[in-house]
Amino acid sequence: MAVTKEQVEAALERVTLPDGRSLMAHDMVRALAVEGDVVRFVIEAPSAEVAQAMGPLRDAAEKVVADLPGVARANVALTAHGPAPKPAAPSLKIGGHPKPQAGPTKPSGVQRILAIGSGKGGVGKSTVSSNLAVALARAGRKVGLLDADIYGPSQPRMMGVNKRPASPDGKTIIPLQAHGVTLMSIGFMMEEGKAVVWRGPMLMGALQQMLGQVEWGELDVLLVDLPPGTGDVQLTLCTKSELTGAIVVSTPQDVALLDARKALDMFATLKTPVLGLIENMSLFVCPDCGSEHQIFGHGGVAAEAEKMGVPLLGNLPIDLETRLAGDSGTPVAAGDGPMAQAYARIAEGLIKGGMA
Repeated sequence: MAVTKEQVEAALERVTLPDGRSLMAHDMVRALAVEGDVVRFVIEAPSAEVAQAMGPLRDAAEKVVADLPGVARANVALTAHGPAPKPAAPSLKIGGHPKPQAGPTKPSGVQRILAIGSGKGGVGKSTVSSNLAVALARAGRKVGLLDADIYGPSQPRMMGVNKRPASPDGKTIIPLQAHGVTLMSIGFMMEEGKAVVWRGPMLMGALQQMLGQVEWGELDVLLVDLPPGTGDVQLTLCTKSELTGAIVVSTPQDVALLDARKALDMFATLKTPVLGLIENMSLFVCPDCGSEHQIFGHGGVAAEAEKMGVPLLGNLPIDLETRLAGDSGTPVAAGDGPMAQAYARIAEGLIKGGMA
């Protein structure tokens, strides 16, 4: 009489491991087959190390099955099952030589690209960029913010985001979100405190990637926070992307205006329209007595805007709350105070002018 699978399984219940539980209880028996008077099955150990110690157990299982009535031969294989290897995460490399382009391009789904520049550092360009992005988002616009200040990315801190964007295939980059704004920064890709030591082509390649490989989605406007000066990043952005225009930030100080004029001349040379100027740090209001102090002078940016025939988009004072909010990762424009209202007015002006 032929043996049945149930009889074989019952016999294997008598083969126990050191913990007293049987092979069947441990669910180690695989591919059990009865072919006439021949029984075949596999004992699957949880790891290669365990399998090496299970030779006697395999022999015992083979004997107990072979001794069953109707069994002429038992063939038992011992194998090991380890955890499936995790697929390696796609490697996303930022930087490198730029790819050839037939002409200026614009990310799919992005309606307008506004560059926010300055002739020199320290005039608050990045602060203006983050707060203007939040103010536009609060006004109902779909807003992206690209931190293109490769050597000194500050948007991760100002927007309160500190994690690496996902890349499902090693090519596409999924941007991050904060305060209603879609974000991308080279700062997300680098270890905090680690310097970016790149030559010009690496900068140009990184900017090209952050524009072209990021899944920006549907945006009314993408703000690009440029590095100070008139270098490779500005040249790449103005010549390789379809810019709607540029906004220049300056303090009213004569030294700052000297460099701001160079930035304005650069945009004119690259045929990028300047949509307006913003005067930052225009005055300081004493929190104790309420008196106003024009620390960096007054009216210089307004005079420059009038001379160029472009709008003065706004005057922003030196403000402690703005600094504290930026350091804490929640831009002041996300609140309801006087500075939030000032940025809201600038945002409203851009929207009404069809610039955002």
